[in-house]
Amino acid sequence: MVFIKMIEAEMASVAKEVGAFIDSMLGKKDTLFKSAYHLPSHGGKRMRPYLVVKSCEAVGGERGSAIAPAAAVELLHNFTLVHDDIMDNDTMRRGVPTVHVIWGTPTAILAGDLLFAEAFQAMLRSTLDDRKARAAASALAEAAVRLSIGQFQDMSFEERDEITEEEYLEMISGKTAALFRACAEIGAIAGGGSEDSIAKLGAYGWNLGMAFQIFDDYLGITSKEEELGKPVGNDLREGKKTLIVIKGMQTRSRDMVKSLLGNKNATQAQLASLISSLEGDGVLGYVRGKALEYVEDAKKAISSLPDSGPKKSLAQLVEFAAMRKK
Repeated sequence: MVFIKMIEAEMASVAKEVGAFIDSMLGKKDTLFKSAYHLPSHGGKRMRPYLVVKSCEAVGGERGSAIAPAAAVELLHNFTLVHDDIMDNDTMRRGVPTVHVIWGTPTAILAGDLLFAEAFQAMLRSTLDDRKARAAASALAEAAVRLSIGQFQDMSFEERDEITEEEYLEMISGKTAALFRACAEIGAIAGGGSEDSIAKLGAYGWNLGMAFQIFDDYLGITSKEEELGKPVGNDLREGKKTLIVIKGMQTRSRDMVKSLLGNKNATQAQLASLISSLEGDGVLGYVRGKALEYVEDAKKAISSLPDSGPKKSLAQLVEFAAMRKK
Protein backbone atom coordinates (compact mmCIF):
# COMPACT_ATOMS: atom_id res chain seq x y z
CA MET A 1 0.00 0.00 0.00
CA VAL A 2 1.09 3.57 -0.72
CA PHE A 3 0.74 4.75 2.88
CA ILE A 4 3.17 2.05 4.08
CA LYS A 5 5.91 3.44 1.85
CA MET A 6 5.10 6.94 3.12
CA ILE A 7 5.31 5.83 6.75
CA GLU A 8 8.58 4.01 6.12
CA ALA A 9 10.00 7.12 4.42
CA GLU A 10 8.91 9.33 7.34
CA MET A 11 10.38 6.89 9.86
CA ALA A 12 13.64 6.86 7.90
CA SER A 13 13.76 10.66 8.09
CA VAL A 14 13.26 10.63 11.86
CA ALA A 15 15.71 7.75 12.19
CA LYS A 16 18.41 9.80 10.47
CA GLU A 17 18.08 12.64 12.99
CA VAL A 18 17.80 10.34 15.98
CA GLY A 19 20.65 8.21 14.70
CA ALA A 20 22.92 11.24 14.49
CA PHE A 21 22.05 12.13 18.09
CA ILE A 22 22.78 8.59 19.29
CA ASP A 23 26.04 8.54 17.32
CA SER A 24 27.12 11.67 19.17
CA MET A 25 26.65 9.77 22.43
CA LEU A 26 27.90 6.27 21.58
CA GLY A 27 30.10 6.64 18.51
CA LYS A 28 33.34 5.98 20.36
CA LYS A 29 36.06 3.46 19.61
CA ASP A 30 36.55 1.66 22.93
CA THR A 31 35.06 -1.81 23.28
CA LEU A 32 32.23 -1.04 25.69
CA PHE A 33 30.83 1.84 23.65
CA LYS A 34 31.33 -0.11 20.43
CA SER A 35 29.34 -3.05 21.81
CA ALA A 36 26.59 -0.74 23.10
CA TYR A 37 26.40 0.99 19.72
CA HIS A 38 26.22 -2.30 17.79
CA LEU A 39 22.43 -2.67 17.61
CA PRO A 40 21.56 1.05 17.33
CA SER A 41 24.05 1.39 14.47
CA HIS A 42 22.21 -1.32 12.54
CA GLY A 43 18.99 0.63 12.46
CA GLY A 44 15.76 -1.17 13.15
CA LYS A 45 12.32 0.23 12.41
CA ARG A 46 12.77 3.18 14.79
CA MET A 47 9.01 3.13 15.30
CA ARG A 48 9.28 4.31 18.89
CA PRO A 49 11.29 7.48 18.11
CA TYR A 50 8.88 8.19 15.28
CA LEU A 51 6.00 7.89 17.73
CA VAL A 52 7.65 10.43 20.03
CA VAL A 53 8.13 12.92 17.19
CA LYS A 54 4.63 12.56 15.71
CA SER A 55 2.98 12.77 19.14
CA CYS A 56 4.89 15.99 19.74
CA GLU A 57 3.75 17.40 16.41
CA ALA A 58 0.16 16.21 16.96
CA VAL A 59 -0.18 18.61 19.91
CA GLY A 60 1.41 21.49 18.02
CA GLY A 61 5.01 21.04 19.16
CA GLU A 62 8.18 21.53 17.15
CA ARG A 63 9.93 18.45 15.80
CA GLY A 64 13.32 19.60 17.06
CA SER A 65 12.27 19.48 20.70
CA ALA A 66 11.38 15.79 20.34
CA ILE A 67 14.66 14.46 18.89
CA ALA A 68 16.57 14.05 22.17
CA PRO A 69 13.57 12.42 23.95
CA ALA A 70 13.11 10.20 20.88
CA ALA A 71 16.75 9.14 21.16
CA ALA A 72 16.20 8.41 24.84
CA VAL A 73 13.40 5.92 24.19
CA GLU A 74 15.38 4.29 21.39
CA LEU A 75 18.36 3.82 23.70
CA LEU A 76 16.12 2.29 26.37
CA HIS A 77 14.55 0.01 23.78
CA ASN A 78 17.97 -1.18 22.62
CA PHE A 79 18.94 -1.85 26.23
CA THR A 80 16.02 -4.28 26.47
CA LEU A 81 17.02 -5.97 23.21
CA VAL A 82 20.60 -6.61 24.33
CA HIS A 83 19.44 -8.19 27.59
CA ASP A 84 16.54 -10.05 25.94
CA ASP A 85 18.92 -11.64 23.45
CA ILE A 86 21.06 -12.91 26.32
CA MET A 87 18.07 -14.34 28.19
CA ASP A 88 16.56 -15.90 25.05
CA ASN A 89 19.89 -17.18 23.66
CA ASP A 90 19.19 -15.37 20.37
CA THR A 91 22.15 -15.27 18.00
CA MET A 92 20.81 -12.86 15.36
CA ARG A 93 19.12 -9.46 15.56
CA ARG A 94 18.49 -7.05 12.66
CA GLY A 95 20.32 -9.44 10.38
CA VAL A 96 23.59 -9.31 12.37
CA PRO A 97 25.04 -11.35 15.26
CA THR A 98 23.80 -10.26 18.68
CA VAL A 99 26.00 -8.36 21.11
CA HIS A 100 26.68 -11.32 23.42
CA VAL A 101 27.68 -13.49 20.46
CA ILE A 102 30.36 -11.01 19.36
CA TRP A 103 31.65 -9.68 22.69
CA GLY A 104 30.53 -12.30 25.22
CA THR A 105 27.82 -12.20 27.87
CA PRO A 106 29.61 -10.10 30.55
CA THR A 107 30.37 -7.29 28.08
CA ALA A 108 26.86 -7.51 26.62
CA ILE A 109 25.33 -7.06 30.09
CA LEU A 110 27.48 -3.96 30.63
CA ALA A 111 26.60 -2.68 27.16
CA GLY A 112 22.94 -2.94 28.07
CA ASP A 113 23.56 -1.14 31.35
CA LEU A 114 25.34 1.64 29.46
CA LEU A 115 22.41 2.01 27.05
CA PHE A 116 20.04 2.28 30.02
CA ALA A 117 22.11 5.05 31.60
CA GLU A 118 22.57 6.88 28.30
CA ALA A 119 18.80 6.91 27.78
CA PHE A 120 18.41 9.22 30.76
CA GLN A 121 21.51 11.19 29.73
CA ALA A 122 19.80 11.83 26.39
CA MET A 123 16.71 13.12 28.15
CA LEU A 124 18.89 15.48 30.21
CA ARG A 125 20.52 16.75 27.01
CA SER A 126 17.14 17.74 25.56
CA THR A 127 15.95 21.34 25.18
CA LEU A 128 12.94 20.71 27.43
CA ASP A 129 12.46 22.96 30.42
CA ASP A 130 12.81 21.44 33.90
CA ARG A 131 9.10 20.67 34.32
CA LYS A 132 8.78 18.91 30.96
CA ALA A 133 12.09 17.08 31.36
CA ARG A 134 11.05 15.80 34.78
CA ALA A 135 7.67 14.62 33.47
CA ALA A 136 9.27 12.95 30.44
CA ALA A 137 11.94 11.24 32.55
CA SER A 138 9.25 10.04 34.96
CA ALA A 139 7.29 8.48 32.08
CA LEU A 140 10.45 6.78 30.81
CA ALA A 141 11.34 5.44 34.26
CA GLU A 142 7.81 4.10 34.79
CA ALA A 143 8.00 2.33 31.43
CA ALA A 144 11.34 0.77 32.44
CA VAL A 145 9.75 -0.63 35.60
CA ARG A 146 6.72 -1.98 33.72
CA LEU A 147 8.74 -3.60 30.96
CA SER A 148 11.01 -5.30 33.52
CA ILE A 149 7.96 -6.77 35.21
CA GLY A 150 6.56 -7.85 31.86
CA GLN A 151 9.81 -9.49 30.84
CA PHE A 152 9.93 -11.39 34.13
CA GLN A 153 6.36 -12.60 33.56
CA ASP A 154 7.31 -13.72 30.07
CA MET A 155 10.21 -15.74 31.46
CA SER A 156 8.10 -17.28 34.22
CA PHE A 157 5.51 -18.43 31.67
CA GLU A 158 8.11 -20.78 30.17
CA GLU A 159 7.99 -22.86 33.36
CA ARG A 160 4.22 -23.34 33.22
CA ASP A 161 2.26 -25.72 31.02
CA GLU A 162 -0.82 -23.54 30.56
CA ILE A 163 -1.16 -19.76 30.24
CA THR A 164 -4.43 -17.93 29.72
CA GLU A 165 -4.98 -15.28 27.09
CA GLU A 166 -5.64 -12.75 29.86
CA GLU A 167 -2.26 -13.49 31.45
CA TYR A 168 -0.54 -13.11 28.09
CA LEU A 169 -2.22 -9.75 27.46
CA GLU A 170 -1.20 -8.52 30.91
CA MET A 171 2.38 -9.59 30.22
CA ILE A 172 2.70 -7.77 26.88
CA SER A 173 1.02 -4.73 28.44
CA GLY A 174 4.19 -4.35 30.46
CA LYS A 175 6.81 -5.93 28.21
CA THR A 176 5.89 -3.92 25.11
CA ALA A 177 2.88 -1.62 25.40
CA ALA A 178 4.25 0.31 28.40
CA LEU A 179 7.13 1.75 26.38
CA PHE A 180 4.86 2.63 23.45
CA ARG A 181 2.59 4.46 25.88
CA ALA A 182 5.59 6.32 27.29
CA CYS A 183 6.75 7.27 23.77
CA ALA A 184 3.43 8.93 22.97
CA GLU A 185 3.21 10.60 26.37
CA ILE A 186 6.80 11.87 26.18
CA GLY A 187 6.17 13.28 22.71
CA ALA A 188 3.04 15.06 23.90
CA ILE A 189 4.90 16.42 26.93
CA ALA A 190 7.72 17.69 24.72
CA GLY A 191 5.16 19.38 22.48
CA GLY A 192 3.50 21.19 25.37
CA GLY A 193 0.27 19.19 25.18
CA SER A 194 -2.53 19.45 27.72
CA GLU A 195 -3.08 16.74 30.32
CA ASP A 196 -6.06 15.56 28.28
CA SER A 197 -4.08 15.24 25.05
CA ILE A 198 -1.20 13.51 26.88
CA ALA A 199 -3.66 10.98 28.29
CA LYS A 200 -5.30 10.37 24.91
CA LEU A 201 -1.99 9.90 23.17
CA GLY A 202 -0.86 7.62 26.00
CA ALA A 203 -3.93 5.42 25.44
CA TYR A 204 -3.19 5.45 21.71
CA GLY A 205 0.40 4.38 22.38
CA TRP A 206 -0.66 1.56 24.68
CA ASN A 207 -3.08 0.13 22.11
CA LEU A 208 -0.44 0.52 19.40
CA GLY A 209 2.00 -1.44 21.55
CA MET A 210 -0.49 -4.23 22.14
CA ALA A 211 -1.21 -4.52 18.41
CA PHE A 212 2.51 -4.39 17.63
CA GLN A 213 3.45 -7.21 20.03
CA ILE A 214 0.61 -9.52 19.03
CA PHE A 215 1.51 -9.06 15.38
CA ASP A 216 5.22 -9.41 16.21
CA ASP A 217 4.53 -12.84 17.70
CA TYR A 218 2.55 -13.66 14.55
CA LEU A 219 5.46 -12.64 12.32
CA GLY A 220 7.83 -14.63 14.54
CA ILE A 221 6.34 -17.86 13.25
CA THR A 222 4.94 -16.92 9.82
CA SER A 223 7.55 -14.58 8.34
CA LYS A 224 10.75 -15.37 6.44
CA GLU A 225 14.17 -15.10 8.07
CA GLU A 226 15.52 -12.76 5.41
CA GLU A 227 12.63 -10.37 6.11
CA LEU A 228 12.53 -10.80 9.89
CA GLY A 229 16.30 -10.44 10.43
CA LYS A 230 16.34 -13.30 12.95
CA PRO A 231 15.47 -17.02 12.94
CA VAL A 232 11.79 -17.75 12.32
CA GLY A 233 10.20 -19.91 15.00
CA ASN A 234 12.78 -19.00 17.62
CA ASP A 235 10.15 -18.02 20.21
CA LEU A 236 8.50 -21.41 19.79
CA ARG A 237 11.83 -23.22 20.11
CA GLU A 238 12.58 -21.24 23.27
CA GLY A 239 9.21 -22.20 24.79
CA LYS A 240 7.59 -18.74 24.63
CA LYS A 241 3.86 -18.76 25.40
CA THR A 242 2.66 -16.43 22.65
CA LEU A 243 -1.00 -15.94 21.81
CA ILE A 244 -0.52 -18.32 18.88
CA VAL A 245 0.66 -21.03 21.28
CA ILE A 246 -2.12 -20.31 23.79
CA LYS A 247 -4.88 -20.55 21.17
CA GLY A 248 -3.19 -23.44 19.37
CA MET A 249 -3.27 -25.47 22.58
CA GLN A 250 -7.06 -25.20 22.47
CA THR A 251 -7.39 -26.79 19.01
CA ARG A 252 -6.65 -30.06 17.24
CA SER A 253 -3.13 -28.68 16.70
CA ARG A 254 -2.47 -29.07 20.44
CA ASP A 255 -0.23 -32.14 20.19
CA MET A 256 1.80 -30.58 17.40
CA VAL A 257 2.25 -27.36 19.38
CA LYS A 258 3.32 -29.31 22.48
CA SER A 259 5.86 -31.34 20.51
CA LEU A 260 7.55 -28.24 19.07
CA LEU A 261 7.25 -25.88 22.04
CA GLY A 262 10.67 -25.64 23.66
CA ASN A 263 12.13 -28.02 21.06
CA LYS A 264 15.38 -26.32 20.04
CA ASN A 265 15.81 -28.87 17.25
CA ALA A 266 12.48 -28.17 15.57
CA THR A 267 12.97 -28.10 11.80
CA GLN A 268 11.60 -25.63 9.30
CA ALA A 269 9.54 -28.45 7.79
CA GLN A 270 7.91 -29.12 11.16
CA LEU A 271 7.24 -25.40 11.62
CA ALA A 272 5.68 -25.21 8.15
CA SER A 273 3.40 -28.13 8.99
CA LEU A 274 2.38 -26.45 12.25
CA ILE A 275 1.65 -23.14 10.53
CA SER A 276 -0.59 -24.92 8.02
CA SER A 277 -2.44 -26.67 10.83
CA LEU A 278 -2.87 -23.46 12.84
CA GLU A 279 -4.18 -21.64 9.79
CA GLY A 280 -6.70 -24.41 9.22
CA ASP A 281 -7.81 -24.26 12.85
CA GLY A 282 -8.41 -20.53 12.60
CA VAL A 283 -5.69 -19.69 15.12
CA LEU A 284 -3.70 -17.38 12.86
CA GLY A 285 -6.86 -15.58 11.78
CA TYR A 286 -7.84 -15.09 15.42
CA VAL A 287 -4.45 -13.63 16.29
CA ARG A 288 -4.48 -11.25 13.33
CA GLY A 289 -8.01 -10.20 14.31
CA LYS A 290 -6.94 -9.54 17.90
CA ALA A 291 -4.16 -7.25 16.70
CA LEU A 292 -6.63 -5.36 14.52
CA GLU A 293 -8.95 -4.82 17.50
CA TYR A 294 -6.17 -2.88 19.22
CA VAL A 295 -5.52 -0.99 15.99
CA GLU A 296 -9.09 0.29 16.02
CA ASP A 297 -8.94 1.14 19.73
CA ALA A 298 -5.76 3.15 19.11
CA LYS A 299 -7.47 5.17 16.40
CA LYS A 300 -10.46 5.84 18.66
CA ALA A 301 -8.16 7.08 21.42
CA ILE A 302 -7.01 10.04 19.31
CA SER A 303 -10.20 10.57 17.31
CA SER A 304 -11.10 13.74 19.24
CA LEU A 305 -7.71 15.39 18.73
CA PRO A 306 -7.69 18.19 16.13
CA ASP A 307 -7.24 16.88 12.60
CA SER A 308 -3.71 17.39 11.29
CA GLY A 309 -0.98 15.76 9.24
CA PRO A 310 0.70 14.27 12.33
CA LYS A 311 -2.62 12.84 13.57
CA LYS A 312 -3.10 11.18 10.18
CA SER A 313 0.43 9.79 10.40
CA LEU A 314 -0.36 8.28 13.81
CA ALA A 315 -3.47 6.60 12.40
CA GLN A 316 -1.39 5.16 9.57
CA LEU A 317 1.37 4.12 11.96
CA VAL A 318 -0.92 1.84 13.95
CA GLU A 319 -2.18 0.25 10.72
CA PHE A 320 1.44 -0.28 9.66
CA ALA A 321 2.14 -2.03 12.99
CA ALA A 322 -0.27 -4.82 12.04
CA MET A 323 0.61 -5.04 8.34
CA ARG A 324 4.43 -4.94 8.29
CA LYS A 325 6.71 -7.71 7.07
CA LYS A 326 9.29 -7.47 9.86
